[in-house]
Amino acid sequence: MISSKQSERTLPPPKLRAADIAYDTLENLIVTLRIQPGAPIVEADLVEMTGHGRTPLREALLRMTSNGLIEQMPRRGLVVSDIEAAEHLTLIETRRVLDQLIAQSAARKATPQQRKDLLACAKRMVAAAKKDDLDAYMQADQELDHVIHAACRNASAVAAVTPLIIKCRRFWYAFQHEGDIVEGAKCHMQMAASVAEGDPKEAAKGADALIDYLELFTRKVIEN
Repeated sequence: MISSKQSERTLPPPKLRAADIAYDTLENLIVTLRIQPGAPIVEADLVEMTGHGRTPLREALLRMTSNGLIEQMPRRGLVVSDIEAAEHLTLIETRRVLDQLIAQSAARKATPQQRKDLLACAKRMVAAAKKDDLDAYMQADQELDHVIHAACRNASAVAAVTPLIIKCRRFWYAFQHEGDIVEGAKCHMQMAASVAEGDPKEAAKGADALIDYLELFTRKVIEN
């Protein structure tokens, strides 16, 4: 499925800016509920908590405000947004289309190294799921997203899907007792393997299977 030209093409991994690193750190803290929904955002506390400087943290906070993970509230300042279970199915419906597009594009355009990295992340998710290691699972999930987003080379799709993925990840973490972590890892592996094989149709099916899993999970949460 992978053309000879494509298999020969390699790109150096992008260098992470300080603001990108700060963003990933804050995202992880919010997604894993170490910073709770509704909690006020105090810059000095974040500096102490993360070890990052004020400038990269401010840029990260601006990005999080733009994607809805953090909200500007009258007389309260910045606060972490609430988890809206009732609206989550609509979010997943939108994400389905974008995930399919990204997976198909990544299957066609990923470099050999990106294909290896994608599989490595998925394998780490599977291993973490078997050990019921949530922190390792979430870290590998975040890194898998970074790889597939870079591989698809579609900045518009990535910009649109990123806030949806973050909200899905936080929702899943908050209610993970309603889901099967091993099944979630299996779905990620299915998608990653199809992308690594360079098969756009199977990659889209893998993305669809992952969204099916998340939709079923969400319905269980809402019904309970």
